[in-house]
Amino acid sequence: VQLVESGGESVQPGGSLRLSCAVFGVTDKYYCMAWFRQAPGKQREGVAGVLSDGSPFYTSSPKGRFTISKDNAENTLYLQIPSLKPEDSAMYYCAAVGCCGSYCLTGGQDSWRHWGQGTQVTVS
Repeated sequence: VQLVESGGESVQPGGSLRLSCAVFGVTDKYYCMAWFRQAPGKQREGVAGVLSDGSPFYTSSPKGRFTISKDNAENTLYLQIPSLKPEDSAMYYCAAVGCCGSYCLTGGQDSWRHWGQGTQVTVS
């Protein structure tokens, strides 16, 4: 299994980005996916996830701006981030299989079976 993130770059505050996570080799018919981020010196935090039917789930923090979606035909997960702020600067990772639901973005992080290498977002 391989998860390949892309789309991260250096942007100015107020800009927007769409991150992608291409999925290769997952044989499970139904599985959930999620986006996480980790800034230097901080703990990894869950951002958003999708159930196998594409329904999103989010954490209460960070709030509001993120939109997660999945294209099953392309086996690709997306994260749309508008109105970028300096505090959004982090390495963004996608995860797949092993967990579903909001708990999986917080206490259940270790349940995810597969992780990508990350894509860097820098806002300054």
